[in-house]
Amino acid sequence: MSGRSSSTAKGGAAKRRSRQPARGLPGSAAGRVDVDAMLADRTVQIIVCCGSGGVGKTTTSAALALRAAEQGRRVCVLTIDPARRLAQAMGLTELDNTPRPVADVDTSAGGSLDAMMLDMKRTFDEVVEAHATAEKAQQILTNPFYVALSSSFAGTQEYMAMEKLGQLHAAASDDPEVPDWDLIVVDTPPSRSALDFLDAPERLSSLLDGRFIKLLLAPAKGPARLLSAGFGIVTSALNKVLGAQVLTDVQTFVAAFDTLFGGFRQRAEATYSLLQADGTAFLVVAAPEPDAMREAAYFVERLAQEDMPLAGLVVNRVHERAPGGLTAADAESGAGRLRESGTGAYDEAVAELLDVHADRERVAAREEKVQRRFTGSHPRVPTVPVAALPTDVHDLDGLRRIGELIAGR
Repeated sequence: MSGRSSSTAKGGAAKRRSRQPARGLPGSAAGRVDVDAMLADRTVQIIVCCGSGGVGKTTTSAALALRAAEQGRRVCVLTIDPARRLAQAMGLTELDNTPRPVADVDTSAGGSLDAMMLDMKRTFDEVVEAHATAEKAQQILTNPFYVALSSSFAGTQEYMAMEKLGQLHAAASDDPEVPDWDLIVVDTPPSRSALDFLDAPERLSSLLDGRFIKLLLAPAKGPARLLSAGFGIVTSALNKVLGAQVLTDVQTFVAAFDTLFGGFRQRAEATYSLLQADGTAFLVVAAPEPDAMREAAYFVERLAQEDMPLAGLVVNRVHERAPGGLTAADAESGAGRLRESGTGAYDEAVAELLDVHADRERVAAREEKVQRRFTGSHPRVPTVPVAALPTDVHDLDGLRRIGELIAGR
């Protein structure tokens, strides 16, 4: 995750870790995740919800944060681009990079809930402003290459989510003006690949600290003089392709940013260690679909390799089998007989209900097969299925219901 090389980031323990299962947590024995035990465990200070896009990570994060707050924890939840109705439910009607109290939370148990939405560019700006002189910061913030990098470079959002986590954790520990949170819940950015979350900070650090960028600034001294003529040809070619101003912007940016490189690496290492600590719990979130479960499997394996503390897997929007034991085949057969012999609207209505039941049973059977395949490959990973709701979550009551389902209540 950090910009360290594989020899320093993982060290000699990498091979040893890759042979071990991901570390469990209190309340996370193989079988079902005991979510309430995890939320009640005061040694758990960070919960990271991760997985591929579109599987309900943001809703899961918000529901866990609300449930923890109403059970007495002082919680801050960091969300990433929540759906409008979910944002409104939490009182986050506009993008805000500062944690704000969530209204209408039951605080009778002594807990509280603050929430924020990550502003990627603002977080990057804050890092620059905090770790550069005023003059250097101004040079960086107004540089066109920096503006593009901080707004749209692949991996920046993932990196800044971890920067913000580090800021929140440090502020809660050290700053008397900041609420004394004892639990931070992180909703990771949506990614095309589940591995992006761990890889993006290293990619960003590699870009900023790459050999080519350093070569742009290297003075022509000693042996470098031998390369100056050839490099001048390369620079000339780049000027023609990119434009002289673009290359100048990159050189100006790197020159101003050079003093911050070390700080980026140090904070990445600190956050990486924080994520590996016993006080962190990773919940992988998936949907009962083949692609999403494959992504979940990749993430579980990667977390084990990185020695990250895995609490378990949350499978959202699961279709449960209807009680009564009527199979899809029996329902289809009954519907067919009713249509052959039926004479009225009542028979047709019953046949349509049997069709719906048959469809639901087929979906449930397909989802069970996908989940069994995951469990067969990862028998030591505890899971919790969350039943699909008939409507979207649009208020705190909906989040409470999701929290109850995740907790198995």
